[in-house]
Amino acid sequence: MKKVSRRTFLKWGVAAGAVAVAAPYVMMNKNNMFTSTLTEMAGAPALFDVLVIGSGGSGMRAALEAGRQKDLKVALMTKLVPTRSATCMAQGGINGALRHADARDSIEKHAFDTVKGSDYLGDQDAIRFFAEKAPEALRELDYYGVAFDRMQDGRMAQRNLGGHTYARSAYSADQSGLVILHTLFEQCLKNNVNMLMEWQLLELVVEDGKLCGVVAMNMHSGKILPVMARTVVVATGGYGRLYWVRTTNPFSSTGDGIGACLKVGIPVKDPEMVQFHPTGLAGSGVLLSEAARGEGGYLVNKDGERFMRRYAPDKMELGPRDLVSQAIETEIREGRGVGEGLHAAVYLDLRHLGKKKIMQKLPQLRQLALNYEGVDAITQPIPIRGTCHYSMGGIDVVDYKTCATAIPGVFAVGECSCLSVHGANRLGGNSLAEVVVFGKYAGNGAAAYARNNAFDGNQTALDRAADEWEQRFAAVSSRSSGSTVPSIRDRMAATMWQNVGIFRSRTRLEQAVRNIDELLEEYRSCVVRDTTRIYNTAFMNYVELGNMLPLARMVAMAALARQESRGSHFREDYPRRNDQKFLQHTIVTRKGAEYSLTYRPVAITDYQAEERKY
Repeated sequence: MKKVSRRTFLKWGVAAGAVAVAAPYVMMNKNNMFTSTLTEMAGAPALFDVLVIGSGGSGMRAALEAGRQKDLKVALMTKLVPTRSATCMAQGGINGALRHADARDSIEKHAFDTVKGSDYLGDQDAIRFFAEKAPEALRELDYYGVAFDRMQDGRMAQRNLGGHTYARSAYSADQSGLVILHTLFEQCLKNNVNMLMEWQLLELVVEDGKLCGVVAMNMHSGKILPVMARTVVVATGGYGRLYWVRTTNPFSSTGDGIGACLKVGIPVKDPEMVQFHPTGLAGSGVLLSEAARGEGGYLVNKDGERFMRRYAPDKMELGPRDLVSQAIETEIREGRGVGEGLHAAVYLDLRHLGKKKIMQKLPQLRQLALNYEGVDAITQPIPIRGTCHYSMGGIDVVDYKTCATAIPGVFAVGECSCLSVHGANRLGGNSLAEVVVFGKYAGNGAAAYARNNAFDGNQTALDRAADEWEQRFAAVSSRSSGSTVPSIRDRMAATMWQNVGIFRSRTRLEQAVRNIDELLEEYRSCVVRDTTRIYNTAFMNYVELGNMLPLARMVAMAALARQESRGSHFREDYPRRNDQKFLQHTIVTRKGAEYSLTYRPVAITDYQAEERKY
C-alpha cells in the first residue's frame, strides 16, 4: 500500500471536513451561494461593493449590516470555515448596562469602569459611544435568536466579571461567543451575504492612495486571484499567535489584516498593549473563562492561601485582568506556586461551588480542564497561569462611528483594530460587546461609502500584485535550502514570551528587537517545500509568519519606547505610570523595512486620570 505523508493526510482531512461542514449550508440556501460565487470568481474578476475580510463576530456583524441593504453586493472572505474564529471561543459574556441583574448599573458606570480598566489609555468619547450602544446591541442579538440565559422573570440574566462595579454581562452558560457567532452566521445567510470560505488574504492593494481591492488565495483550488472592491472591512482578529503556544487565541490569530494594512501605509496604534489573561491552563495556555471567578471561584497558591488579598483587597479575584495576571506571576516568582519553568502555576479552585453549579454554569470550563489537564474541577483545583489573550492595539481607526482608517474605502473593526475602547487593558465581556456594536457601524460606514463612491481603483495594479504573488509562490515553494517556517516561528514565540511577556525591562526588550531583526532576515530566504496548490497549508503558514514578524518587531519596539507601567504593559525598570509623558497613544508606521514611532494624545472628555485601586 502506498505510504501517505502526514501533510497529505491532513489535507485530505481538511478537504473532507470542509465539504461536510459546507454541505448543509449549501443545501439550505437555494442560491447555492458558495459555489455560485466561486464559479463567478473563476471567470471574470468580481467587483464587490463591500468586501469583509474575517468571519468572527465583528466581520459577521459588519457583513450582516451591509447585506441588509439589498442593492449592495456584499461578500465575507475568511481563511476558515465561517463559524470558526476567536469569537466562538469567548466564554464569559457580553456587556451592556441593561440593569436586569442590578438596577444600580448605568451607561455612566459602564463607561467609567471601561475607562478605569483601560488605565486611562482608552479614548473616552469612543468609550461613551460604546457604552451607550451596547444595550441596543444586546437587544438586537436577542431578537436575532441568541439563546441567552434567563432570570426567573424571563429577562436576560447578567453576571459579574473582573473590574465591573455591577453585574452586566449577559451570557449563554460559558459558550456565549459560540452562540452569538452561529446566530450572526444564520442572519448573514438569510441576508444573502456571499461567503468566500477558506480564502487566504495575501495583500490589500492600494495605488496612489486609492483602494483597488485584495489579492487572495483560494485554498480549495490553490488559485491566486485579484478581487476588486469599492470598500474593504478588515476584521481578521488579533495577533496572539506571536506567543504561539502560550496563548488562548486560535491558530488563525496571526495578524493578517494588520500586516496587510501596514504594507499600504495605514498605521498601527498601541501595539505594545497585549493582554495576558490570568487563567490559562498551565500546560497549554487554553482559556478558562473569567466566568469561573465571576461565579465565585478562588485563586490560591501552593499553601492554599487566597493571595489576591495582597493585591486587590476589595475586588479579590474579580480584579482586572492585568492586575490579577501580574499577581499570579509574582506568586510564582516568589516561590508560592507549583511546578517549574513554563509549567509553573497557581490554582483556580471551584470545588466549593458544588457539582450542580459547575455543571449548570461552567460545563465547558470543566470539560477543558478534563481534556487538557486531566483535572476534574468538581473535585480538584485546576493549575493555571497567565497566557496571552487579547490585542488591545491594532489598525489605527480614525473615526470610531464608521470604523474608517486613513485610506478612503478601508475600514477596520474587531480585535485587529484599535478604536481605543480598551486602552491598556480590556475588561471581560467588553470584546463581544465591541464586535457587535462597532461591527454594525463598520458595516454601515462601508455601505455608505460604497453607495456614494464609484470604484476608482486600478485593475492593472491589482492584476500586477496577483502576478507578483504567483512569482513569490513559485520561488519560496521550490527553494531547497534555508530555515523552515516552523523553526523561525517557534523562536519568535520564545523571544516574545521570555522578553515581551507579563514583566518587561529595557534589557529584555532590546534583546527581543535584536532577535526579531535576525528572524526577519532569515525569513527572506526561508523554505516552504510544498509545490502543490490544493490546501497548501505550508504556504499559508509562510504568509502568516510574514505578517507576524513585523508585528512582533512593532510590539517590542513600542514596549521599549514606553518607559512606564500602564495596564497590561508592566516595566520592571519603570514600575509606575507616567501620565505626564505617556498619557498618549503609540502610533507606528512602516515603510519597507523602516519603522517609525510617534504619539497621539488620548481623548479625555469626562474623567481625569487617577490612580487605579480595586
